[in-house]
Amino acid sequence: MPEQAQEKQANVRSEPSRRFCVAPMMDWTTTHYRYLARQLSRNTLLYTEMVTTGALIHGDTARFLRHDPAEYPLALQLGGSNPQELAHCAALAEQYGFDEVNLNVGCPSDRVQNNMIGACLMAYPDKVAEGVRAMINATRLPVTVKHRIGIDGRESWDELCEFIEKVSEAGCRTFIVHARIAVLEGLSPKENRDIPPLKYDWVYRLKARYPHLEIIINGGIKTFDECRQHLEHTDGVMLGREAYHNPWLLAGVDTEFFGQAGPAQSRHEALRAVLPFLQDELDRGVFLSHMSRHLMGLFHGQPGGRQFRRYISENAHKPGSGVEVIEQAMARVPEPENASILPATAPSKTPA
Repeated sequence: MPEQAQEKQANVRSEPSRRFCVAPMMDWTTTHYRYLARQLSRNTLLYTEMVTTGALIHGDTARFLRHDPAEYPLALQLGGSNPQELAHCAALAEQYGFDEVNLNVGCPSDRVQNNMIGACLMAYPDKVAEGVRAMINATRLPVTVKHRIGIDGRESWDELCEFIEKVSEAGCRTFIVHARIAVLEGLSPKENRDIPPLKYDWVYRLKARYPHLEIIINGGIKTFDECRQHLEHTDGVMLGREAYHNPWLLAGVDTEFFGQAGPAQSRHEALRAVLPFLQDELDRGVFLSHMSRHLMGLFHGQPGGRQFRRYISENAHKPGSGVEVIEQAMARVPEPENASILPATAPSKTPA
């Protein structure tokens, strides 16, 4: 059993709060991003990238499930549809110390559709229910589902309610709802994040209709003002791209939504806390450029932020590059004398 899982079993913790979450995002919510995020917020629930059941069962399980205990609370997102495989992987999630196991019923890419993974499963609520039931029977962890409000050809309110009811009857009590349909024919995954219109009111209606269920809203959320509005109607919010491109947003989460002081008083302080982890990873043979890309947005909108990103871009890929590249990049950003966290409520664009 992994060491971090043994430590957690000795210190049993309650189910994580989903009041504020960062969405699972392929190639983005890696352990290196999550470690940074945890230096900014203790309470934000973090999610792994989606990992397919096939990869866990037939691939390098330890590599796919590897994470640092500092990342807790942390949920594992699975992609799959075979009940036996989902059950096996849910048990692995508990064995490796995760706080939650989540089933992906929202990814619209062709590759996962061909393997009966992701949003295409919304057309098969009985199959999703069967998988969820198997997962629940295999683990003591909370089992949650992240899904769309519909897919092309199955996008009515009644069909959404049928999906919720069948999956909840299988034992799922937490639904993370991306407030867009997924168009499986004719739109790319990127276009599916922007083109179908957001229908936040549908998610609000779900909570009103099923008050006994935990409903988390996701899709296009960028500011704390928007989060507060959504929290008047739902149990939690999940942010995706904004939390990645503008990670300093997370520095205000603990104060704003949990009534606690956050762990970092400045961007510089947070980044310095990441450096020992980066060094450990370098010692394991991980290339700096594979990790540094997740740090690029930390100084977004700050004087020197562009120079910070440029220095990393020009130097992190060089042979032998180490944490000194990050330190030298950070030196290009003036450090405030009296650092303090300001509410990070303004929307931002992808860093230039």
